[in-house]
Amino acid sequence: MTNDLEYCPVCLESQPVPFRQVEGKDYLRCLNCEATIMAPQSRLTAEQEKEIYELHNNDPGDARYRRFLAKLADPLMACLSEGARGLDFGCGPGPALAQMFTEVGFDMALYDPFFHPDPSALEARYDFITCTEVAEHLYRPAEVFDQFDALLKPGGWLGIMTCFQTDDARFDNWYYRRDPTHVMFYRPATFHWLAAHYGWQLEIPRKDVVLLNKRTAG
Repeated sequence: MTNDLEYCPVCLESQPVPFRQVEGKDYLRCLNCEATIMAPQSRLTAEQEKEIYELHNNDPGDARYRRFLAKLADPLMACLSEGARGLDFGCGPGPALAQMFTEVGFDMALYDPFFHPDPSALEARYDFITCTEVAEHLYRPAEVFDQFDALLKPGGWLGIMTCFQTDDARFDNWYYRRDPTHVMFYRPATFHWLAAHYGWQLEIPRKDVVLLNKRTAG
């Protein structure tokens, strides 16, 4: 197994070590923040990724899908003040989560590198940012988390939903790993590292959901 990464793409503080080789794909582990990383040589091309994303049926009117998104939406909405403005980062072709927030009175901007590549959405500042089923697709998460910190107003909230990687013994057959577009896997410890690094307050209100509050000015 080869390792082309000099630094962990989450914490940038240590070189990941070989972790697993599964179905011809190499995976690495950061011993500092505990992230698990698909090695760059095992990734899809951008065109292959988009083809898979276009198969997703994220219908805003699908009651089952809305219940899934409510795992993040409900605890995040409970933290927000009336009139808060948010960004749905990585909203995909059917921005169902943004619709759920607008339905209850929150103004939402959209950004997705494939389906809503609007650079102006990344030039404003927000009271909250949603990032659902996106963090696992990021090639350079440290850059994105720096961006989130800059986009959030002081006191703002970042809501992330991604399936936590906790059981190494089950990694090979884990359904989340088998999605070829998933290249980054986070443990609760990874989010604790991020919170400490940025000075954010961390809450994990339920499994696979993280709320981060930007307490510091900036």
